[in-house]
Amino acid sequence: MTFDVPTALPPSATRPSSFAAADVLCLDEKRVARTYAPLPVVAASASGAWVTDVDGRRHLDLLSAYSAMNFGHGNPRILAAASAQLHELTLVSRAFHHTRLGEFADALTGLVGKDLMVPMNTGAEAVETAIKAARKWAHEVKGVPEGEAEIVVASGNFHGRTTTIISFSDDPVARRGYGPFTPGFVTVPYGDVEALNAAVTDRTAAVLLEPVQGEAGVIIPPADYLPRVRALCTERDVLLVADEVQSGLARTGRTLACEHVGVEPDLIILGKALGGGVVPVSAVLGDADVLGLFRPGQHGSTFGGNALACAVGLEVVEILREGTFQERAARLGDHLRARLDVLVGHGVAAVRVIGLWAGIDIDEDLASGRDVCERLAERGILAKDTHGSTIRFSPPLVIEEDELDHAVGQLGEVLAELG
Repeated sequence: MTFDVPTALPPSATRPSSFAAADVLCLDEKRVARTYAPLPVVAASASGAWVTDVDGRRHLDLLSAYSAMNFGHGNPRILAAASAQLHELTLVSRAFHHTRLGEFADALTGLVGKDLMVPMNTGAEAVETAIKAARKWAHEVKGVPEGEAEIVVASGNFHGRTTTIISFSDDPVARRGYGPFTPGFVTVPYGDVEALNAAVTDRTAAVLLEPVQGEAGVIIPPADYLPRVRALCTERDVLLVADEVQSGLARTGRTLACEHVGVEPDLIILGKALGGGVVPVSAVLGDADVLGLFRPGQHGSTFGGNALACAVGLEVVEILREGTFQERAARLGDHLRARLDVLVGHGVAAVRVIGLWAGIDIDEDLASGRDVCERLAERGILAKDTHGSTIRFSPPLVIEEDELDHAVGQLGEVLAELG
């Protein structure tokens, strides 16, 4: 399911860009604040699961922009939808109606089985929206006194980097230097239902969780964890909020990761792949008893729900309705797990895989995750490290089986060199 890019391995050179890599890197370092430490690869074009750098060298993409490119670089259906809308209408803000928002909202709510949606742009904005919705529900419906609502979160979480969100992060890199922090959050260990139960009080508005923790290293909780959390939330009159920004939209082999264990959250947060890799699109979805509490002027976004975003998001929903990408992620994920398991004990300490999403713990005595990713990049494989010695594989879901084999083979060779 690649697009116009041959899959012959190893990657072959294509026509180089008119840009020089050294010039691009120099300008980035001179004019861009250092909020990231990117690998020294300068992308010029991309198609399917492949990225071509400015020197014409092709790289197999195993990051897919942190799952924003689930449907592949240059997906022709998504580009066609965006192109058609560009010539009609892009933005009028929510000060007026336009032809695409209702259509997109109807399709997206239908896809996940909810009444309403709040359109936003980025995942962090959607998380902030869900926090506001949960607090509003707690104050107006549950009867928590104004300003006293609490939200229980999990250790190791990653929900974004706004000042509110880092207030309940336990990542010192994300937090250091940005206080004072926003109150109203209680942290418990991820996967520990007993600790969660002890943390819930009459003031608790919601439990906010990632069904699979992405930035923590693709941490998959025990199979009974989310069902028990769902039961606890129902019993204690607390909202269950699922952050599916990275795990949702076919990444794990289902439309939503929560579907693996039959759990229906009260609020669902979507983003990244919802924009098809073309524009930032996010949304919070829930039923009218929660999201229906918002009133005009209480929340909003100038670009949230713009016509271009809606056209792209609608095409993404249409693609997901077909189920092809969910099936591919599940099937190819089984293949990826089998290939990665062979590396355990040979430079790999542990592997966690769900759909086409893998957390790979490199032997700490061998190398850091960054070291491994730099060596992979030299071999034409783009992956990203996370905490310490863990690297992640989250390729576009258009990737082919032989391309996965090539990537795992290159990882094996890197580990052999380091050993």
